[in-house]
Amino acid sequence: MQVKINRMETEQAKIVLQETAGLAIITIHRPHLKNALTANMWNQLAETALQVLENPKNKVLLLRGAGEQLTAGSDIKEFNQMTLEEAENAFVTMEKTISTFESLPIPTIAVINGPAMGAGLELALACDIRVGSEKAKLGIPVGKLGITLNNKFAQRLVNLIGPSMAKDLVYTGRILKSEEAYRVGMLNYVVKEKDLDRYAIRMGNLVASQSPASLLAIKQAVQECVESAPVLWKGSTPFVDANDFPEGIAAFVEKRKPQFIRRTKK
Repeated sequence: MQVKINRMETEQAKIVLQETAGLAIITIHRPHLKNALTANMWNQLAETALQVLENPKNKVLLLRGAGEQLTAGSDIKEFNQMTLEEAENAFVTMEKTISTFESLPIPTIAVINGPAMGAGLELALACDIRVGSEKAKLGIPVGKLGITLNNKFAQRLVNLIGPSMAKDLVYTGRILKSEEAYRVGMLNYVVKEKDLDRYAIRMGNLVASQSPASLLAIKQAVQECVESAPVLWKGSTPFVDANDFPEGIAAFVEKRKPQFIRRTKK
């Protein structure tokens, strides 16, 4: 087994790539902070995903998180130290990383043992298959933070669970437990925690045994079927609201309820 470790800000924050027998396994390792990703880690995650393609033996990519998390998404406390422009750029970087996973020419499997929240949920949805344990929890509670989802984010939700359910998750901020997430189609498989890694590897080996041409063809064909939303960046809906985002982030850091002010368009 070849193991490559990319260390991030500290020894406790890193992206780990393991390659063995046709499987590439990327692990987000920052368990002391729920595997939350800094802007730098999002960049490293994208670089690691592309690095997987450099080894022609890699046929399937598994994405997992250390401990009982996939990832809580972006590091919210880091946003508290950014300007609005810096925060917006961090979200653009995050979306580019998620899109990198989405467009990889090999099958991708997200292994979810615990929460996958916000951008972490979007990262999981960008994978082709999602396998979760009974501890899996999925949600996108951005309403408390003043984060505004553009159509690319919304599309991933709508493609799987439909427009009403997608709006429901943001409107209420509710978190789906494993069985409900499976029922609405956000998880493909639910297995016991003790069996999760073994099951995911077995699933990866099964997928890797199929024709590479068939796998690539169905991945591209499905993407063409579901891709309808144009990419919106500058001049369109931003990721951060100039008023609600600073208040939402401050409230998160200060551990209080945000005090949003209702505004109407003129």
